Amino acid sequence: MTHSSPAFRPAAALNWEETAPGVRRTLVAYNDDLLLVKVAFEAGAVGALHQHVHSQITYVESGEFEATVGGETRILKPGDSFYAAPNVPHGVVARQAGVLLDSFSPVREDFLPAAF
Repeated sequence: MTHSSPAFRPAAALNWEETAPGVRRTLVAYNDDLLLVKVAFEAGAVGALHQHVHSQITYVESGEFEATVGGETRILKPGDSFYAAPNVPHGVVARQAGVLLDSFSPVREDFLPAAF
């Protein structure tokens, strides 16, 4: 099955879902090869340590995060980023409320709406 978001998606049209206490996400754009997700964190919220088969690049849009990738932990601020290779454990803790942009390749089908 082929997946794709519309060519244009105004911010007002994005649907947010709560994924953990103090964490919510919305799918910005995607196709079978690539997915961009916006994730908003309240201060103290946790993106639990996990791993998956997808390549992931995360960009800090706002806030401050303690990020762990493959056993190494760093403090990330706006403009910083990290790369998590496939099957490498990674996670974050929001030291301040903020927003991350997560990109995945290929698309994470488990994130797509049930309509697909």
